[in-house]
Amino acid sequence: MISLYTHPPDGATVLCADELGPVIPRTFPPAPAWSPDGRRIKAELDYSRGPEKTWVYGALRVRDGQQITMTASSRNSVFYQQFLQQVEDANPTGQIWFITDNLSSHNSLSTRTWLEDHPRIHHAFIPVGACWLNLQEGWWRIFRKTALAGRSFANPDDIAQATTLATDQLNSRARPWVWGRPAPPTRLLRRRYVYLL
Repeated sequence: MISLYTHPPDGATVLCADELGPVIPRTFPPAPAWSPDGRRIKAELDYSRGPEKTWVYGALRVRDGQQITMTASSRNSVFYQQFLQQVEDANPTGQIWFITDNLSSHNSLSTRTWLEDHPRIHHAFIPVGACWLNLQEGWWRIFRKTALAGRSFANPDDIAQATTLATDQLNSRARPWVWGRPAPPTRLLRRRYVYLL
């Protein structure tokens, strides 16, 4: 799988894909940090499985750092296939390799049937517990700071608008993502030690 990052097939597009969420709309301000008597105030747990949840699908194109995002109300095979279609439309030529986790919607029967009709798209599944192999995880960190940090959303449309705006801003300054750590900078002036005996 690392070879897809370092030596992609000729004419192929390599994308890292993942889902972020759920992002839940909240219209209330965050709780104050401390009570008057010095105890930490905890925010109320707000969890629901209702229609207000929003998932953000994302695919990072490794060669130029461009991102494709889509918001959806659920994380299932139908929305995943819609996302695959959106990515295929954005990359009209050559083979498309998806590096993604082995989520049930990525490997379901309906998704495999859909992929038979779209032979350009191939999956490379990362091993369980090795999410760090997916470069999309690093992009999510940047995206959370840009679009979600410190914000409260009134409804799913606000989340979709913030996602689109943040993706456009990040794509305007995108650079290729390189697998591995860059070489350390060369030190032009090294100290010279003289040893006297």
